[in-house]
Amino acid sequence: MGRLRQKGKAGAAKAYVTRSAAIKRLQCSLADFRRLCIIKGIFPREPRHRKRANKGSSAPASFYYAKDIAYLAHEPILKKLREHKAFAKKLARALGRGEWSSAKSLEDNKPVYRLDHIIKERYPSFIDAIRDIDDALCMIFLFASLPSNDRISTSLVENCSRLAAEWQLYVMRTRSLRKVFLSIKGVYYQAEVMDQPITWLVPYQFTQNIPSDVDVRVMLTFLELYQTLLGFVFFKLYTEIDLVYPPPLDLDKQDSGAGIGAFALEERNRDDMLSSVLSASTGQSNGKRVSSKAVRQAIKALAESSVTAEELENDVPSRDAESEHQDEMFVLRPSASNPGDAADLSTLHSFSSFPQSHVTNLFEPYTFFLSRETSRPIFEFIVRCFGGRIGWSSTTGSGSPYDETDDSITHVILDRPLNQRSDATGAELNRMRRRKYVQPQWIVDCINSGRLLLEEPYSQGKTLPPHLSPFSGREGAQELRAGITGDSAMDDMMEKNETSEEDEPDGDKSDSERSADKALMATMEASHSDPGAMRGVELQAEAVGVDYGTFEKKLAKTQKKGTKVGEGVNGVEDMNKMMLSNKQRKLYEKVRYSERKRQAENAKLEERRKELRKVQKRERKPT
Repeated sequence: MGRLRQKGKAGAAKAYVTRSAAIKRLQCSLADFRRLCIIKGIFPREPRHRKRANKGSSAPASFYYAKDIAYLAHEPILKKLREHKAFAKKLARALGRGEWSSAKSLEDNKPVYRLDHIIKERYPSFIDAIRDIDDALCMIFLFASLPSNDRISTSLVENCSRLAAEWQLYVMRTRSLRKVFLSIKGVYYQAEVMDQPITWLVPYQFTQNIPSDVDVRVMLTFLELYQTLLGFVFFKLYTEIDLVYPPPLDLDKQDSGAGIGAFALEERNRDDMLSSVLSASTGQSNGKRVSSKAVRQAIKALAESSVTAEELENDVPSRDAESEHQDEMFVLRPSASNPGDAADLSTLHSFSSFPQSHVTNLFEPYTFFLSRETSRPIFEFIVRCFGGRIGWSSTTGSGSPYDETDDSITHVILDRPLNQRSDATGAELNRMRRRKYVQPQWIVDCINSGRLLLEEPYSQGKTLPPHLSPFSGREGAQELRAGITGDSAMDDMMEKNETSEEDEPDGDKSDSERSADKALMATMEASHSDPGAMRGVELQAEAVGVDYGTFEKKLAKTQKKGTKVGEGVNGVEDMNKMMLSNKQRKLYEKVRYSERKRQAENAKLEERRKELRKVQKRERKPT
């Protein structure tokens, strides 16, 4: 006899727990439960049978895994939240009785929890943390642009601004920026850090209003987790490139509106690094066992302690590089099956010797000057990420390395018509003739295309070419962008080839050949969906005397026509849909809808490209 199963004691009823039951089990408030779930990464689940999970009740409820709730019961943060609840009661009692000394001592010993162990639990490796900082960066840049009020403190906004500036400094130092897109919401950036693409959104510098229907408490909980995560990530990134973290901040420059220029990147002191290595020679460092590699480096440093400081500064980097190279080298060992065959193993040095696919020094030979109406934080960050030098007017902030009268300025970024002064001197006129005045979109389009574009289509007062998103997954988007900004002569040749292929002269053919071609085309249209019938059509074309190249062209033309009209395809699709379930059919319809929408967008962009090509032809014609 099998084991008896009681109702509500097994299956979905045991695997899932409602939110009210979870709060009762954890003995915490709803706000604390939400905070715990956000910090720990636990979210509601949808059971397959809601009625069974709810023990026969059909009332609406949110369900969680019972194992997740049991996991929360042992969380140290839950203990701190309970201590904070007791602290709030004691503080209210002391304030009500007028015991100010007791209230002050309670406030000094306020229970505070940390999220360090949460970061280590959720991100076991550094690559996992790098892959998950997209949302964290978006949240940080959002709160850095919000005004402070009774719900958002000033210290919180300042901390977010500091983290945003630290991230921008790292991207500029390593030149990791890859894509930029100016959208209605803000500016989308994409950087590549440790071979991981990181995309974030930065809002424009407008006065932001917090909507009343947004739950700021939930966002602040996410922000609390993201601040701790970014602190860990930035410390690791800065130390990997031998920089001091956090970067020192000049308060005077910050008060004068220097922006990211108020932070100074400092390299770590080599003497301190050497002393830390020497302290490891005993085999113990802060109670932890030191690796054999650190011991070898310490012994080597002790042997070379007689070298002067100047020689040490010149020799230590090369010797460290040699030792790292020796540690990294692998010994080639032949296999047992093929003794003479030993494959080369790739190392970090071999990977670094590969040519880079991205141009990181695009603006290195140029010096830019920002006009007053352009956004300085955006374009200062973009230009410096690609090696360019940039200056700005003193009205937009201090710290500009270049004045407007500097002769080294090659490009001026402006977003308004330039009015020439009537009292301009000859030197000023010569300086204006040497410079190139472009609109801000030129900078972004050069970055997305990976090369320097012509400045003339982006000059002042001209209608700009379409600004396409580099993040789009549409097929042919890059070709459309190349057609818009590419060489006009190449576009003319492509257009001539298209017209020559479509309008082939057939005046030298006889009536019998034309009728045979028509019959062949009709047979191909009727049977191109059947492989066996298509083989018969190939034999028929060979008997008539049509070569294989002409047959392939005609076959492609009939297939294109068939896909346009939809003949021979709808029937097969309908039969395929009949074999699908309702869920699969709905998913298939969604996929087909997205494909049709993508095709319509590509067709619209193609029409736009043709119109622009015609306009460019008319402009090139002499009047």
